[in-house]
Amino acid sequence: MSAQLSTAVHYRPMMAADLPVVSALEGSVYAFPWSIGNFRDCLEAGYDCWVAAERGVLIGYAVLMVAVDEAHLLNIAVASPLQRQGIGKAFLQYMIGVARHRGAQMVYLEVRPSNVAARELYREAGFQQIAIRPGYYPAHGGREDALFLGITL
Repeated sequence: MSAQLSTAVHYRPMMAADLPVVSALEGSVYAFPWSIGNFRDCLEAGYDCWVAAERGVLIGYAVLMVAVDEAHLLNIAVASPLQRQGIGKAFLQYMIGVARHRGAQMVYLEVRPSNVAARELYREAGFQQIAIRPGYYPAHGGREDALFLGITL
């Protein structure tokens, strides 16, 4: 699959050579980032790992695990200075398209209750809360629950 936004954002499969940039971007947007090894493991496991680039500069990434007819969006991010410009919304829709193309009938994800911007993005995309996963995320001074969301394709 390939797509292009009118803002000159292109999507392509993530490659091992992207991992240092992906890892640096991850560290800049999350207080408790994945390690470069987490991303490497996802690539090696054959997950759908994608990057978003603008004028050749990596500005976002996503990791999707598809099994049978379900997909789990494990991670998605856009560089902080480019957030709230529609890039994440378009990338999320692209990844939903990847899931659909791979035969998924549902897409699931977890989100922190404290991540209000992401929660709104997912709500606008049609995700519904299914459950709460207690203590799912590391947090300063303890753990934070995860909202488990899903969308039917």
